[in-house]
Amino acid sequence: MKNNKTALVVGANGVIGSNLIAYLEELGDWNIIGLSRRGGHNTSKTNYICVDLLNADDCKKKLLPLTNVTHIFYAAYQDKPTWSELVEPNLTMLVNVVNIIESIADNLEHISLMQGYKVYGAHYGPFKTPAKENDGGHMPPEFNVDQQQFLEKHQAGKNWTWSALRPSVVGGTALGNPMNLVLVIAVYATMSKELGLPLRFPGKSGAYDKLMDITDSRLLAKATVWAATNIQCANQAFNITNGDLIRWNELWPKIANYFEMEVAPPLQMPLQTIMNDKASVWKSMQQKYKLEKHSYENLSSWGFGDFVFSWDYDFFSDGSKARRLGFHEYIETEQMFFDLFDELKKQKVIPG
Repeated sequence: MKNNKTALVVGANGVIGSNLIAYLEELGDWNIIGLSRRGGHNTSKTNYICVDLLNADDCKKKLLPLTNVTHIFYAAYQDKPTWSELVEPNLTMLVNVVNIIESIADNLEHISLMQGYKVYGAHYGPFKTPAKENDGGHMPPEFNVDQQQFLEKHQAGKNWTWSALRPSVVGGTALGNPMNLVLVIAVYATMSKELGLPLRFPGKSGAYDKLMDITDSRLLAKATVWAATNIQCANQAFNITNGDLIRWNELWPKIANYFEMEVAPPLQMPLQTIMNDKASVWKSMQQKYKLEKHSYENLSSWGFGDFVFSWDYDFFSDGSKARRLGFHEYIETEQMFFDLFDELKKQKVIPG
C-alpha cells in the first residue's frame, strides 16, 4: 500500500529531528524526507537532502521537487551568541521552507513547530511555574514567538493547520548537537572518573535543589506526531514533558552511583572553562577504551551545560493540556537518563 503521508523533517540530524525520524520509520505508514545542512545516509524509508535553509536559491533548487509533502515537522535551529541575533536566521529558515512547500504541495495538511520554554522567558530568570500555554508573553526579541506569529498569520484562510510543541530540556543521544545535556553529563562524569575525581555538581549552588522537568526525545517524537495528526490539536501550542519532576540533589548521587563514582558537594565550575583543555584526555580515553573516534567538539555542549546548571530557580511547565486532549505517554526521568547512558555505552561513545 502506498503511503499517503509524507513528512518533511527539517533539522533531521538534531536530537529532536533524528528521534522523530526514527519514530516515523517505526510507524511504517509515512514517506520521510530529512532536511539538514549535513545531509544523511538514506534508508529504505527516509531520503535525506543537504540544504542551506538560509540560502533562498539553494532552498528553491532542493525543495521545489517535494510536491508530495503533507506534513512539515520543523525542528531546525541556528545558534548565535545573543538573543537578538537568533531571530533573523531562525525566522528566515522557517519562512523559506513554508513559503516554498506551501506553493508546490497541494496536499499540505500540517506544519509542526518545535519551541521551548524561552516562550515563557525561562532563559532570563525566575518565571511563573508551572508555565502554561496561555501565559502572557514577554518583551522581544524571541525567535520562538516570531516563528509562531508567522505561522498564525500565514495560516489564516488556509487548509493546513499548525501546532507548536514546547518541551523542556530534551534528553537524547544525537551527537554534534549544541543542546545535549545527557552527553554533557556523560562525558563530564566519565572524564571525572578517569581522573580519579568524585562527581561534583558543577552548577550554581542554588540550582542543586530546585524543581525541574525534562523531556525525553522519544516521548517528544510521539507527542509531535500526535499533535500533527489529530484535529483537536489544530492551531495550538502544547507543553510536552516526561510527566514528573526532578531535583539535582536527588538525581545527582544516583548518576554518580550509575557511573560507580563517589559524589562530592557541589562546586560551581564553568564547564566551558574547566573542560576546554581536556581534548587530549578524551583522546587517550578513546584509545584506552576503544571508543568511536568522535571529535571532542562534537561531544561537548559545555556552554549548554553551564546554561542549564545555572538555573537557580524552578524550571517546569504544566503538561496537562496535552493529557486532556488525549496524549497520555510518560516516562520516569531518572530511568530516561540511565537508558540514554546505556545507549551511549552501546554506541561506544563513552566507556562501558
